[in-house]
Amino acid sequence: MAQGEKVKKAACDTGRIARSAGTVSVAVMCSRVLGLVREQVFAVLFGAGFAYDAFIVAFRIPNLLRDLFGEGALSSAFVSVFSEYDAKKGEKQTWQLANNVLVFFAMLLSLITIAGIWFADPLVRLLVDSEFVQVPGKLDLTRQLTIVMFPFLIFISLSAVVMGMLNTKGRFFIPAMASSFFNMGSIIGGLGMAYLLPKFGYPPIMGMAIGTLTGGFLQFAGQLPTLFRAGFCFAPRLDLHDPGLLRILRLMLPAIIGLSATQLNIFINTRFASSCAEGSVSWLNYAFRLVQLPIGLFGVAISIASLPVIARYAAENDSVKLRETFTSSLTMAFCLTLPASFGLWLLAEPIIRIIFQHGAFSAFDTERTAEALRFYSVGLFAYSAVKIMVPIFFALDDTRYPVIGSFLAVAANLIFISFSIDLFQHRAIALSTSSAMICNFFFLSVVLYRKLEGYSLAYLFEGIAKVLLASAVMSICLKALLIWGGDIFNKSTVLQITGVIVYIAAAVSVYGVLLYMMRVKELSLIIDKLRQRFLG
Repeated sequence: MAQGEKVKKAACDTGRIARSAGTVSVAVMCSRVLGLVREQVFAVLFGAGFAYDAFIVAFRIPNLLRDLFGEGALSSAFVSVFSEYDAKKGEKQTWQLANNVLVFFAMLLSLITIAGIWFADPLVRLLVDSEFVQVPGKLDLTRQLTIVMFPFLIFISLSAVVMGMLNTKGRFFIPAMASSFFNMGSIIGGLGMAYLLPKFGYPPIMGMAIGTLTGGFLQFAGQLPTLFRAGFCFAPRLDLHDPGLLRILRLMLPAIIGLSATQLNIFINTRFASSCAEGSVSWLNYAFRLVQLPIGLFGVAISIASLPVIARYAAENDSVKLRETFTSSLTMAFCLTLPASFGLWLLAEPIIRIIFQHGAFSAFDTERTAEALRFYSVGLFAYSAVKIMVPIFFALDDTRYPVIGSFLAVAANLIFISFSIDLFQHRAIALSTSSAMICNFFFLSVVLYRKLEGYSLAYLFEGIAKVLLASAVMSICLKALLIWGGDIFNKSTVLQITGVIVYIAAAVSVYGVLLYMMRVKELSLIIDKLRQRFLG
């Protein structure tokens, strides 16, 4: 292939990823906004304390397993194998694999759910500190909530399998919107049950647990019509000797070990948080929910869009295009996440005040949650980059290094948190989480550089330098605007909302103009495609 054709093909792939990532980002934005509305409901009804602390710990148990079976090991392993089948094996064998995987994991996850419900009490005790247990009624409430929400694991994991099928078939919008179905079910179902259940002697927070279960079912069921239109026909089969299923399980095993390290981090953080002041678990959860917005919009969106392309190049042994696609995807993520970190650090308090400071959520809760958000935002670029990098190891059929990186992250997290928890309390947990993810990012970067036999560091560093320069200028302008608008926009809720909109719009405008002037290809490509779409 001529050099010009190679450049044209690489640009085409970058454009396809940018376009797909844009589609996913729109859907993820809807989901994250609804997710914030869901958190607002919790903040207004329960604030940060007894009931919400219990809910977070209870939900964390099935959610830990969801990260392993749903959006973690199963999802990445399945997409890698399903993409290869779709490219080489034909439609019939591809859908046979899909049916076999759905039936096998539905049965496996059902058994895990039954065991989880049976052992709910020891699982909760394992996750919390003795100070949490000593609060009267808190442990029992957490156990009851765990039992109600455990079947969420089945729906959310099967939803991830369906999402992988649709993404491989080039359908990104509905799978990305699936989380919106979850949030809508959680909000509407949860609120309805929260007002109804107290009449029968159950606490309102139990209604939110039932709403969570309803949302999980809707996230799975909401994708099925699109899946059937893509050519899928449900024909139940269970073949434990299916080579495709066995390969998925083989890929999953080291990935589960690696992801178990991530869950160990969450376990460590939850125990430390439960030993801090009451409300610490809630403050950290509210803050992490906010930082998940840019992670989902940028890191997850780019990862979802690039994975089928990277998996195809890996299957074709086209290392040149794989390196180009990876470098471009990583640069695109830095373009979007680094300025978001600067912005979240400066705007943490006004954003949290607008979203959460209502009802039972106090000004004190706002200050504590803002502290956690600032330290979480430090590692935002690493969160998003790792989301892009780990699936590449799956595509290359090598999951050892993500496992090693995850355990290095556990060690780093434990060291950071042990030395800083007494001084910084809940802030130490947010900072150690970011520090651990940054360590993981650097480790995977070095390994991937060797496995791919090098990638363009000059191109990557040039992009990062431009992004940091533009982010620094944006931050100076934003800080000046905050000083100028402090007295103007703090007089009422409407003015506070107006102020945050003005701050964000000004920051995005300054940053976008600077980056476009510096001709960063990835951002220029996105802007050009938006311009083409709106101008026809």
